[in-house]
Amino acid sequence: MESLISLPFVLLLITLVAIGVLKIVTVLHDAYFHWKNKGIPYMPNSLSSFIASWKLFFGYTTLPEHCQYVYNYFPDAKYFGTVDFFTPFPIVIVRDPELIKNIAVKDFEHFTDHRSFIDETVEPLFGKNIFSLRGDRWKEMRNILSPSFTASKMKFMFELISKCSHNFVNYLVDHPELCREMETKGAFRRYTNDVIATAAFGISVNSMKDRDNEFYTRGVEATTFATGILAIAKITFLRACPRLAKLMGVSFFPPNTLKFFRRIVGETVKAREEQDIIRPDMIHLLMQARDKESASAPKMTLDDIVSQAFIFFFAGFETTSIMMCFAAHELAVNQDVQDRLREEVQQYLIEGNGEISYESLSKMTYMDMVISETLRKYPPVVMTDRLCTKKYELPPSLPGFKNVIIEREDQVLFPVYALHHDPKYFPNPNKFDPERFNDENKDSIVPYTYLPFGLGPRMCVGNRFALMETKILIAQLLQKFTLKTTEKTVEPVVFSRKDFNIQPVGGFWIHLEKRET
Repeated sequence: MESLISLPFVLLLITLVAIGVLKIVTVLHDAYFHWKNKGIPYMPNSLSSFIASWKLFFGYTTLPEHCQYVYNYFPDAKYFGTVDFFTPFPIVIVRDPELIKNIAVKDFEHFTDHRSFIDETVEPLFGKNIFSLRGDRWKEMRNILSPSFTASKMKFMFELISKCSHNFVNYLVDHPELCREMETKGAFRRYTNDVIATAAFGISVNSMKDRDNEFYTRGVEATTFATGILAIAKITFLRACPRLAKLMGVSFFPPNTLKFFRRIVGETVKAREEQDIIRPDMIHLLMQARDKESASAPKMTLDDIVSQAFIFFFAGFETTSIMMCFAAHELAVNQDVQDRLREEVQQYLIEGNGEISYESLSKMTYMDMVISETLRKYPPVVMTDRLCTKKYELPPSLPGFKNVIIEREDQVLFPVYALHHDPKYFPNPNKFDPERFNDENKDSIVPYTYLPFGLGPRMCVGNRFALMETKILIAQLLQKFTLKTTEKTVEPVVFSRKDFNIQPVGGFWIHLEKRET
């Protein structure tokens, strides 16, 4: 009886597998020949390109190495075609700075969206944020959030952030045992956690003192998904099969993390409504937008508010802390750069009677050079993308080729890391040299070859905030400490193959030597 029941089941399973394989082969075939039929250079004419993608997937190469491999595949082409081997969809890799400008800025109406990362129906918290939103919904949310980062709002938030940086640095001064050999990512994530908690959520925490506060532990949970092969496989599955993922209950973030952020934002909104609290931060702006009557725009829900606050936290918690880690690493390795930067900081400290103001921070030209070079050498995002929303004609990719029409839903990638490390644009690219961004040299940088926060209307809305919180922390650290390398410091940096973000093997390690002030 069991064999009679199992036989149809086995036949059904074999049939489903065969259909699945046939579907995959068909999709791969169509994707591979998509660009060949268009008459442009394309990558899948070589088995090595396929192998390279799977080497990345299985952790045999790093994301920066893969980015440069792809970028150099057709070194003379303005652009070329490839496929996303994990989904797989046709993609245009754009190498030419002038063409990048046209796509991201001049002809933006043809490329208004990002490609889908996580389906909104599978994960509303991520699918409804400003990065993922499309069309008119994105424009509305951009208009709502942009006022959060005006000069007046930044000046207000400066005071909140400055308090967080003082708390962080003073804790290190009082606990020298932490400074002998410090893994900076763990420490700086505590600082960025406190900054975002106060600036976006209106919640005051001190993660150096209260090391297991729930805001911090949930942040760690939310950002450690991007580690290891299984995590990359999960992301690939969510992107490629959103309906099946939803059916199976697969979530991008841990369910308890989502519940926590919904509860925190819900309680904050309720308290402000009941007590008539007005605080010029992101939550307040989103509440104002929710209460506006608009016939054209759908009414904003609590989930919409939670999603924007969460993406601000998600991006700042991990990405900004890594930027700080690389800045601290390079200052520890390059003592001459550190000494010159400290002199600039001390100059403004003297002028401000021991305090750094919003205005003085904005005047620190060498600080800006150091952070700009950090972002050049270690951009937060290795590649950034645009989605074609309206048919667009590209010029010939190479001499002898013809113009090409890319269709709606075709994807475009800008290889940020590779552009930043192209010796044609940045000579000796592996050298940390802030002088690239002095007043004389920065004007000679080829436009649209430096894009650490993206570019055009869809560039990172919080870039000024991230730069401000980084500069404040570096200034405070240099005032109290000398940053030095340890035996665990990896120089030159060797990127980890296990992480979705760029970071060194073994972590970021420095020694903080207390200065006499």
